[in-house]
Amino acid sequence: MAPTPDTSSMTGIPSPVPSPARRSSKLLIIILLIAVFAFLLVITVIGLLLLAKKGSTTASAPEVSAERMVQPSAVPTPFASAIDISKPPIFVQLDPFTVNLRTAEDENSHYLQTNISLRVNEQKTADALKGWTPEIRNRINMILTSKTIDDVQNDLGQEKLQNEILRGLNAMFGVPPPPPEVPQAQTPYGPIQGVLFNSFIVQ
Repeated sequence: MAPTPDTSSMTGIPSPVPSPARRSSKLLIIILLIAVFAFLLVITVIGLLLLAKKGSTTASAPEVSAERMVQPSAVPTPFASAIDISKPPIFVQLDPFTVNLRTAEDENSHYLQTNISLRVNEQKTADALKGWTPEIRNRINMILTSKTIDDVQNDLGQEKLQNEILRGLNAMFGVPPPPPEVPQAQTPYGPIQGVLFNSFIVQ
């Protein structure tokens, strides 16, 4: 049987063979598509991680109370009551105090006897304080017994004692003490506006 003649050689038309330039362009397009897909995948993963981190931070952030938002140096607003001299003062008279003053082991004992009145902003406050009398007396007793005779035997020491009692009693009712820059005077920063010693005997 005779072999089939090569018609292409007989017609002079070469068989189609892909050129190297066409193959390289297709390969470049595939590489670009893979790179774009990888870039989009990375961007998506980063975005999801950032959203998850933001959500966890928001959920775990502690709620800041109104008290903490107040600057420590802010001066507290005086209790509803700057002193009005057109109105008669209102006083709450406490029973007398007799306490032993703090002494060292080698010192003689000393005691303090005093009558204390509290100046308040209104009669309603005076009436309300009657229910707090045991706690008020306990707070004052603790302050008095912490003093030595040197702390209370002069006018300056007695004035400091008045301020300490005033601020201690107002703190008992939830009124914060004035900041350090406020002078140590009997400023009305709470329902109790002043502490008065009607008598003051140290022996």
